[in-house]
Amino acid sequence: MKNVCAYLGAIAVGLVLVGAGSTAPAAAQTKAAPAKAGARVVKIMADDTMKFDLATIEAKPGEVFEVQLTSKGTLPKEAMAHNFVLLAKGTDLNAFAMEAAMAKATNYIPAKFKASVIAATDMAGPGETVKVTVTAPKVAGSYPYLCSFSGHFLTGMKGTLIVK
Repeated sequence: MKNVCAYLGAIAVGLVLVGAGSTAPAAAQTKAAPAKAGARVVKIMADDTMKFDLATIEAKPGEVFEVQLTSKGTLPKEAMAHNFVLLAKGTDLNAFAMEAAMAKATNYIPAKFKASVIAATDMAGPGETVKVTVTAPKVAGSYPYLCSFSGHFLTGMKGTLIVK
């Protein structure tokens, strides 16, 4: 219960901070080179319900593909933005989400977890599409992805990349 209260407190503070601070782009390591010609494109939709329409992506070890996230929401970007963040196996998702709620200046990617981010898009507002080229990990397994905007992971805005 203590962790839930701390998490909800971080979300509340994050919501208060919406609209304040820097609009700097996400950390440079999350920007991947353009996908190779003919690379597979994975399209994901998100809206004001704070859910991805695609909860599972499958890939081969080392496969290069592009993720295109489109926001179909209607609320202003400052209140309801979405991103796609692919994390390394073993990342503490609750801790990541708590830190992300306070990391508006870095596109809700907390510096403390920078090394755990495999790929991430910028934030998408209503009608916007953001893209990132992903190189699937070479080790088979399940890798979590989520929206790191304040509170979205808590409502279930997450999925899994299955590498096999």
